[in-house]
Amino acid sequence: MNPLEIFQKTPKTNCGQCGHPTCLAFSAAVAKMGETPDKCPFMSVADLALIEPSGGKIDDLSRERDLALVQHLKAKIAHHDFQEIAARLGAVCPAEKADAITFRYLGQETILSKNGILINQQVPEDPRDQILLYNYAHSGGSKNKADNWIGLESLPNSISKVRTLAVYAEQPIAELFSNTKMATVVEKCCPKLDAKQIAGSSASVALFFPVLPMLPIQVLFWSAEPEDGFDAKVKFLFTDNVLDYLDIESLVFSAERLSDRLAYILEDSIE
Repeated sequence: MNPLEIFQKTPKTNCGQCGHPTCLAFSAAVAKMGETPDKCPFMSVADLALIEPSGGKIDDLSRERDLALVQHLKAKIAHHDFQEIAARLGAVCPAEKADAITFRYLGQETILSKNGILINQQVPEDPRDQILLYNYAHSGGSKNKADNWIGLESLPNSISKVRTLAVYAEQPIAELFSNTKMATVVEKCCPKLDAKQIAGSSASVALFFPVLPMLPIQVLFWSAEPEDGFDAKVKFLFTDNVLDYLDIESLVFSAERLSDRLAYILEDSIE
């Protein structure tokens, strides 16, 4: 279960009896750090389908695989001419450092070089961030113009990933936005994620997030309408040339990362 799924089972009072400052912080610790869920005296843990905490054998094998892929991708970009591809990636290649490019990733200053990656001057904790960013650099950018916005299901070979996107990105954001005033979402998230609100959408709120310079995601949110039997819903839209920049798996991970960033920014604002 992800942090927002666990959060929905907490009292959402931020009482602190679990030892964490907020219910969302506690939920993240349970999902990602192996915190004991019964530290919350008000939450029923009987139906929590928790994965093995970080450090378990399965998790270790997955991390080793991801780190090996990072090294493989790093080797693949070793001969890239960053000065040539920077503009196509929406990046900048400093004249004094031709072996690196700089750009923003989820509102964070990012430096990608042939030796490593720094996000806000820190090495990413999750190797999947490095996989995503090295894949982005390896694409070399695209000469194809984006003409339309499409759902993941419209991309080739995406059937197996549509549910993953829904479970780990769209549904958590629908729950998050349902528990937060939309004015707060716009006020807090747009500046920190370089995002903007889109006018004229049929959705309750439509937001444009430049996850990477050439990888925007539209997030459409429809508020719940209980009287008509409709739950809150979120739909992610991508540009139709998105596969020129990322493979399907990295694309879905970028959406999950957007969901994580939104939850982190709004942690103290959830009602």
